[in-house]
This record gives sequence, C-alpha cells and structure tokens, in this order.
Amino acid sequence: MNDLFRHVIRGALISVFGVFLISSGSAQVRKPKKVRPTAPVRQQQTLVASPATPNAYLLGAGTGNLRLREALDTDGDGKADYEIFRPSENTWYIWQSGGGMIGQQWGLANNDIPTPGDFDGDGKGDIAVWRDDTGDWYWINSSNGTLHSVHWGTTGDEPVARDYDGDGKTDLAVVRRGGGQMVWYILRSSDGVGIGIPYGLPTDFTAPGDYDGDGKFDLAVQRPGPTALSNATFYYANSTTGNTTTVVFGLSKDMVVPGDYDGDGKTDIAVVREGATPASNLTWYVLRSSDGVTFGKLYGLTGYDYPVQNDYDGDGKTDLAVWRNTDRLFYTFRSTTSTEDVRQWGLPNDYPVGTYDTH
Repeated sequence: MNDLFRHVIRGALISVFGVFLISSGSAQVRKPKKVRPTAPVRQQQTLVASPATPNAYLLGAGTGNLRLREALDTDGDGKADYEIFRPSENTWYIWQSGGGMIGQQWGLANNDIPTPGDFDGDGKGDIAVWRDDTGDWYWINSSNGTLHSVHWGTTGDEPVARDYDGDGKTDLAVVRRGGGQMVWYILRSSDGVGIGIPYGLPTDFTAPGDYDGDGKFDLAVQRPGPTALSNATFYYANSTTGNTTTVVFGLSKDMVVPGDYDGDGKTDIAVVREGATPASNLTWYVLRSSDGVTFGKLYGLTGYDYPVQNDYDGDGKTDLAVWRNTDRLFYTFRSTTSTEDVRQWGLPNDYPVGTYDTH
C-alpha cells in the first residue's frame, strides 16, 4: 500500500460527521514516497443526466480520465477542487472551484487512506477512505449524504479505486503483493461482481489509467530497473483487446503521475523526477498519446512539494500542480492559459488529497 499515507494518516472512525463553513488557513508535510512492495467495450459516448448534477456528463469512449476530475470535483462544476486532510482533526477541508468552502470530519488519522472517487455516479466527488487495519471502505454519497461501508481488501493492500467497468462509478479496488506477483482485486459497481487479476510483480508500482481511451481504467504498472538511474518500463493491459502494451519511459526513481495532459481522452504516461537537493526543481516528463511526443517542464521543488495533478480549469486536460508544505500553497499551471494559479490552503502537517494519484 501507499507508505506515504500510512505515515501521515493513522487512528478510529469519527462517529459524528458534521459539515461546516471554514476560512482559508495556512501546511507542512512529508515528501511523497514510492511503494515497492472483461467485458465488451462501448464504442460511442453516452450523455447521462444526473438528478444531483444539473450539467450532463459523458460516459464511454474517451471519457475515462474525466472520472479523475470528478473524484475531486465536489460541487459538480466540471473542475477539480483543492482538498486537504487534517490528521489532527480527522477532517477534510475543501476549497471548491465554484467558491464554496467546506469541512467534513471523516476517517481516522494514522489508519485511513484518503481514496476520493465518484462512488454514486452523480458526477461529483465523494469523500472516502480505506482503512488499512480492517480492509474496510467508508464513503459519503454526495447525491444524498448517505454513509456507506464495504469490506474489500486486507491489511497491507494498496487501494486503487477507479472506474474499471466504465459505468461512471468508482469501483472499490486493491492491489495485493505476494507470492511473486501483484494481484488486482476489483469489486465492479456495474454488477457487484468481485474479480482478481494477476498483473505485475510485487516490486512494480501501480499506474492505473485509461490508456486506450475506451472509458474504462486499465491495469498498469511501472517496473523499475536494477538501479535508481536505470530505465523504467510501463506495462498496461488494454481493456478493449486484452493485449499488453510495453513502453520504456523515464527512470526507476521517477514518480508516476498519470493524467490526460493533451486532452485526447487517453491517459498519457507521465513521471516526475526529483532533483539532487531539496531546493532543486521537480521535472515533469509526459509522453503524449496524441502524437507520441515527450515534453518536459520544470515545475515544483524536490524537497517541499507534493504532485497533485488534475484538471483544475475544466478544459479536459490534466494540469501540472503541486502543494508546497513550506508556504501551504497550491501551485497550478493551467493548460487553458499557460499561466500559474496560486492559492493558500491548509495548515502545518495537513496532507493534500490530490496526491492520491501519485505512485
């Protein structure tokens, strides 16, 4: 499982779940650390109107990566929100892109891992956690405020909840390392069936994404080479054909930051490389699926920033973004304007929820 969250978020589920307005504060956290340890496909897009979300949203081919935005879009305006978790209060603080600010107690520090997603399929992000010591998932449906608990997984698993069946709802999923292999256990929301698929080695890093653009998340891993400076190899299972694609990209020490950076409806293979010192820049490398071209950009600082990439401007493209622990600022390089948005959000020792998709 993600050792970063294991260190930051450990401790008992809050029994009272109040929502309250808050004002912006001021966050110091640890650096992210890497962890070592199928059905026919819809070919057309389907417009789905949600009763809880006035704006219709798309399902089907080319829309899988929108689920990542919806996981952090709690107000349903089509833009990811800025979210942090405060372990000292077991509280989520969310600055919504539509202007609202909320606080929600949910989960236990040092024991629970934030696992945002759209579990009810209304196009809005649901607050959710996975409890490591019991293998239980807890979330709040944004559509009606109901609380849910489902047992799926066991201690030591890594939560990888995504929309693997393409129905617009986040599926509960964990990865289990052992016996010389990595097994993905997925509880499909479309039919309630649980499946286990061996894919990867115990030393691989998870990298789920919709790499083939069919609207379903694919099983994917980054495999390190023999040393930190060796080339890494990405493997992903095409959910349309079942075939595996192999791509050599980046170095073993790179962090995986999946996203659709070119807006073509497919996940791009992307990594972040740390520099030699804490003050060195982070370097982002993205292999665009649209044209096969790799671009690189210096963005963020090695010793102070968490990658929190997502679509914060709502243009359908993943934006480079980090949360800096020294000044408690979110820095976002917006793809719509190629300009930087900076906003303060958080307190010392908070944790940015958006880093759940960094591996």
